[in-house]
Amino acid sequence: MRWLRWWRGVLVLAAALWALCAGAVAQPYPGKPVRVIVPFAAGGTPDLVGRIISQQLAAQTGQTFVVENRAGADGVVGAQTVAEAPADGYTLLVTSSSFAVNPSFHKKMPFDVVRDSEPISNIAATEAYILGVNPGLPARTVPELLALTRGANNQISFGSPGVGNGLHLAAELFKSLTKARMVHVPYRGAAPAISGLIAGDVQVMFMTPPSSLPFVEAGKIRPIGYTGSKRFARLPDVPTLAEAGVPGMEVLSSWTGMFAPARTPAAVLARLSDEIRKATSAAEYRDRLTTIGLIPVGNGPAEFKPFVADQVRQVAEIVRAAGIEPE
Repeated sequence: MRWLRWWRGVLVLAAALWALCAGAVAQPYPGKPVRVIVPFAAGGTPDLVGRIISQQLAAQTGQTFVVENRAGADGVVGAQTVAEAPADGYTLLVTSSSFAVNPSFHKKMPFDVVRDSEPISNIAATEAYILGVNPGLPARTVPELLALTRGANNQISFGSPGVGNGLHLAAELFKSLTKARMVHVPYRGAAPAISGLIAGDVQVMFMTPPSSLPFVEAGKIRPIGYTGSKRFARLPDVPTLAEAGVPGMEVLSSWTGMFAPARTPAAVLARLSDEIRKATSAAEYRDRLTTIGLIPVGNGPAEFKPFVADQVRQVAEIVRAAGIEPE
């Protein structure tokens, strides 16, 4: 009978271990704090969106979403951190459309943006960019800016959040379409670049509305053009670049999306997608985004994944057409 009691003990222990394992497997996601990497300095559009969506997801799930800024190489450093993280949904990336631009601007990427990531959702979009200048620059219109860039003695520089950023691409496309002569000065994020524009360290910059509107409305930056197909409602007196004589810029758009490492379980991606869709439907969330000039999107992997792949292809075509060499 002693051996029978021994076997009963083994069976009880095995059952207990199985229950513990089953409970661990069945633990709903997220079961611990989630790390959200924003690969840019604080203050830019991805940082603003990353913090807004993280706060909303924390409120909805009851779990903490911790935003961590990890700037470098126009988002490549932070994105690489996520690409190499465990594919368990506890390290996520919130980044801008530069994610699709970087492969065309960097000769050597440490990861493949399509193969090594799982697009979850396009959280928010910006229809177009604002073309702004330092108020000390004697240019109130796009033609006046172009005249200055072509002057023999003028040294005009434009800032961007980094090499390969979508805003860098916009300036390079502008140069290609207009034959403007401007020198690129890359910064480590949108906020430092805008500070450089305000200080006069650079004279020109393409900017997203969320990161630039407070300074435009305060008179610290002079807006002279908008890349959209129609005028920006918040700046009705600023012409589109097509109206200003530079058609072709409206092909560019800006978005901010969430990504996970490749091979993240489908159930985790689905949960995150559902929560983001719920967040972007909330009136408070939508109000916070529209107030800073963003359009809530909140689609899922089925729509976002092919969109990202198509963006990579389109940017590559623009870069080739403009004759831009990767660095």
